[in-house]
Amino acid sequence: MTTIADPVIGRWYKDIENDLTFTVVAIEEDNDFIEVQYLNGDIGEYDNESWYNSTIDYIEAPEDWSAPYDDLEPDDLGYTDPDIHDNPDRDDLDFSDYYD
Repeated sequence: MTTIADPVIGRWYKDIENDLTFTVVAIEEDNDFIEVQYLNGDIGEYDNESWYNSTIDYIEAPEDWSAPYDDLEPDDLGYTDPDIHDNPDRDDLDFSDYYD
């Protein structure tokens, strides 16, 4: 079986034959290389020929996709909401400002 999945930066893949999960981090068209980062944090690369002769397929991002990025802050993952959702003081609310 050969790969039909084209490499796309930021997309997750699995090399089925070698049981490797990775994301594409760079595509160097001049040098004909596809740089990947495996789920364990290691960096690797494929040339175009080896990419298309492997058993690579698209997958959804793993739940623990941020594991290789030990130094990420929670804000970097996009999970935090910048809005503060405190309960407003009802005495300060004037609903007439919101009516048309």
